[in-house]
Amino acid sequence: MAEQKKDERTVRVHAREQDGIVQVKALIRHPMETGLRRDPTTGGFFPEHIITEGVVWVNGELVLEMQWSIAISRNPFIEFRYRGKKGDRIDLRLVDDQDTIFEGSGVVK
Repeated sequence: MAEQKKDERTVRVHAREQDGIVQVKALIRHPMETGLRRDPTTGGFFPEHIITEGVVWVNGELVLEMQWSIAISRNPFIEFRYRGKKGDRIDLRLVDDQDTIFEGSGVVK
């Protein structure tokens, strides 16, 4: 496997707690190119470039695993809920098919 590269500028995580339920929202900046679109100048296909997997931890405990494919749009947005509290630390890590790592974190408000 090739050496993984980190890209820390591309994930934003926001989380709010209300009545013991934490709502997490994350926006990931990524082209999510399917490999099915044609380049109008060359007639060839744009190469596939997608996020393939992701994980979310809350206070170091794994709470969500994701396996993605070409069916996810550009700049994906994810949202999920869990039972938690203010001050919980949320860490999100995604890897694309070029072995680039995308990480983001946030604290529940």
